[in-house]
Amino acid sequence: MRRAPAPWLWLLAVALPCAVAALSLGTPYIPAHRLPQVLGGDGLASVVVGELRLPRLVLALVAGACLGAAGLVLQEALRNPLAVPEMLGVSSGAALGVAAPLVLSLSVPLAVQPFLALAGAALGGLLTLAAAGLGRSPSAVLLTGAAVAAALQAALLVLMVLADQLDLQLIYRYLLGSLSARTWDDVTGLWPWLAVALPALVLCVPVLGVLRLGDDDARALGVRVGRARVAALGVTVLLIAPVVAVCGPVAWVGFLAPHLARRLRP
Repeated sequence: MRRAPAPWLWLLAVALPCAVAALSLGTPYIPAHRLPQVLGGDGLASVVVGELRLPRLVLALVAGACLGAAGLVLQEALRNPLAVPEMLGVSSGAALGVAAPLVLSLSVPLAVQPFLALAGAALGGLLTLAAAGLGRSPSAVLLTGAAVAAALQAALLVLMVLADQLDLQLIYRYLLGSLSARTWDDVTGLWPWLAVALPALVLCVPVLGVLRLGDDDARALGVRVGRARVAALGVTVLLIAPVVAVCGPVAWVGFLAPHLARRLRP
């Protein structure tokens, strides 16, 4: 009996052609077989690939991994396959924290933007948990989160109404999500946040496995369910905020990635 290919082979079969296309396509076009030579050489093509296209590729992979992990944490913590950061006010809060200085004409250094996104995401998450009784009921958290997300999006719309034409274009571009004009500085700016978020994510995984059993069984095994959900939301904020600060509020990745990962699991 033939064994099915390992999940990482499927991922490699999809990711490798996409990565090659991301580095090759554009102006100038660089054939795939010339990429190793170009990356190690000098000239315009080397600058375009090494300083423009490669940082965007790395940033896209890191951002996608963070968004997918955040979606998985929420879906497991709330025992609902529809739980996504967009529904809990986390993404909207982070976007609001970054977009507000644009409208208020505040000059914010690039290094400060992740902190603003973190504050906004934490605000959205805390509002959701406080209104839902600190995470006592997964369904209450989801329903309350949808209301908080709608309120934060309404605040974003108010900012867009108050903004002048130039700021409005910047906000539109940011809210659509983009990797345009991203450099290695944007990539390296994520590593301090990931250095905190990844260990927290690893420590959170065993608790998430217990929460899947249900609140009563989790309490019987010694897990404080409310605190566990607060901690899960904190991990989600750490994963989402720096990505939203750099790339904008990219939707659907946190919803689709966990489902695709479960289908690939043998």
